[in-house]
Amino acid sequence: MEISFAGKRVLVTGAGQGIGRELAKKLVSCGATVTALSKTENYLKTLKDECPPIKIVAADVGSSEIRAILRQHGPFDCLVNNAALAILEPVLETKEESFDLLFNVNVKGVFVVSQEVARMMVDNKIQGSIVNISSQASKCALRDHLAYCASKSAVDMMSKVMALELGAHGIRVNCVNPTVVLTAMGRLGWSDPAKAGPLLQRIPLNRFAEVEEVVNVVLFLLSDKASMVNAVEIPIDGGFLSV
Repeated sequence: MEISFAGKRVLVTGAGQGIGRELAKKLVSCGATVTALSKTENYLKTLKDECPPIKIVAADVGSSEIRAILRQHGPFDCLVNNAALAILEPVLETKEESFDLLFNVNVKGVFVVSQEVARMMVDNKIQGSIVNISSQASKCALRDHLAYCASKSAVDMMSKVMALELGAHGIRVNCVNPTVVLTAMGRLGWSDPAKAGPLLQRIPLNRFAEVEEVVNVVLFLLSDKASMVNAVEIPIDGGFLSV
């Protein structure tokens, strides 16, 4: 199945590395005009070197300036909310600062970016698509993940409300919920067999996800091939949540 984004303007947040970076490059190869947003300018510069057609924007989705920045670069036909933080602390040691920071980026950031992009879609009569990168952690309690699990659960429900209200404008909103993804950081963080082993045992496919496996699902949800898919949460977890 070939997917084309010719003539489509796509915003990808958290595009400096990992899933967002590979997704941005793949979208360009499918014909999209891509705006890659990240708070880390060095990552964006190397992305631009690898893929010159990409437009880069250095900005933090949790900043007070993000609305004005989005207005300068929009409108967009598609949005991927990929920017997120993970701070792992046990329940009794979770700091209020950590909790606030995760919710500011993982939840409020998704809300603000989605609201501004959706407003531009409505103003320009664009029947667009929004995909939010959630996590299997939104559905399953994980040790040391109090704030992270809570933030991703909030993303799931927020996405459903967006889908409900924006559907009248022809705007679809969906989530993907990956297990551990083997980005550079994922490989480093889960390289210890003692840590990875118990989680792998709960995954019927007995492995973690590759970046491309997440990118491919996001591409489908963004595309016109998924024109009747709305308000779903797609696990990319090898069966972890289903058995």
